[in-house]
Order: sequence, then structure tokens, then C-alpha cells
Amino acid sequence: MSDRWTISLGRIAIVLALFALWETLSRFGVVNSRLLPSASDTFGTLADLLQRSSVRSDLAVTATEVLTAFALAVPFGGLIGFLIAENRYFADVVKPLLFFAFSIPKSIFLPMFILVFGVGFSQKVGFGFFSTIFIVIMSTATAVESVRVEYLTVARSYGATRAQTAWRVYLPSMLPVLLEALRISMIFNLTGVILAEMYASRDGIGHQIASWGENFQMKQLLAGVVMVAAIAIAFNEIIRWVETRCSHWRT
Repeated sequence: MSDRWTISLGRIAIVLALFALWETLSRFGVVNSRLLPSASDTFGTLADLLQRSSVRSDLAVTATEVLTAFALAVPFGGLIGFLIAENRYFADVVKPLLFFAFSIPKSIFLPMFILVFGVGFSQKVGFGFFSTIFIVIMSTATAVESVRVEYLTVARSYGATRAQTAWRVYLPSMLPVLLEALRISMIFNLTGVILAEMYASRDGIGHQIASWGENFQMKQLLAGVVMVAAIAIAFNEIIRWVETRCSHWRT
């Protein structure tokens, strides 16, 4: 427990030191305050933005798009990853293609999504799905391959069905790895949706951030960046907490 508290205090100290440096650089004119508003001004602007109904509405839109894309990509990608890992020939054929597709920057396909889906909810959800599914597939395949053969042999020797094997052997063994993969997947998902909103959208927090940047509203821009970062960190910590609860399943 003491080690955890020491680590937590160390992290908090680093974050506070960074904010203090940010405040100092802006307040004392080391950096032009028009380009880098102080931390206190940025957080004051953030508090003001959160009181605006338009910003809260944009946050709700982005959250809906992110959760929808995530809810579609995770089971669909998980199923494909499971099937790939269970078929050795299929894995040997498909895996190199997946790595090839994953290495291509997804942003270059964004204009195609706009042409196909138009500017709206489907375009942003579709691009978020596309940005997420490859990491889900590869992570699931890796998680399946990490399951010990001995566990499967014992389950099958007792006559376990495919469903029972998947639920009682695969899932408990894979869950710690999958939870870690979910944290990474959400980063790709959130990035994809925000990018789609910034590129072409009529609403969403990404659209607001792009508008603030185009109009050189640096306080609002930095406040928006802090807002998105806080959301990503919050989700990451929630999954990390669940992951620690499942750590006893690691073998």
C-alpha cells in the first residue's frame, strides 16, 4: 500500500510541476501569452465552456459517436480475431495483411468516408470503427494465442462444449490481455472520431476545437484539448482499475 501511495504522489507531483512550469512560462513572458495562455486562464476558460449548453451538447454528441463506434468495433473485431487465432492456415494468410493495413495512416481514408457516408453521424462512427477494429482484431488474436493449451485440453477431456470452453476457459484467460487492449483501442477510437469531427462536421467537440483553432482562440483551444485529455485519462483509469481487479486471473 505504501508503494502505491508513493507512486501516486510521485505522479501527482510531476503533473503539478508541469502545470507550474506552464503557468510560469506564460506569466513571466518567456512564451507569448497569446500563443500559450497560462494554465490558470485555460482552466478558467474550461470552467466557463462547461457551463455553456452548446459545449455540453457537443460533448454529448461526441460521447455518443465514440461509444457507438466502440460498441460496434469491439465485438466485431473480437470475433474476427478469435476466428483468426483458431485457424492456423487462416492466421498465416490474414495476419500479414492485417499488419500491413494497420501500418497505413487511417487519416488518408477519411475523405472516402465523407464521400460514402456524407457529413454526419454515420461518417464519424464509421471512421471511429475503422480506426479501432484493426487493433481489436490483432489484440484478440494475441489474447487467444496466449491461452495455455493445457487448459483447453482439460476442458475438452471433460467434454466441454465450444460455448463452455469459450466462456469458462478462453474468456477468463484472455480478459486481462483484452482489458489492456481495450484501453489502447479506446485511444484509437477517440482519436478517429475527434479527427473526423475536426475534418468535416457540423457538431461535436472536435468541430468546436477545430473552429477555435481556425479563429485563433487559444484559451478555448487549449481548454478543449485539456477537456478531451481528461476524458481519455478518465476512461483509461477506469479500465486500469477493472484490470487490477482481474489481475488474479493472470497465470
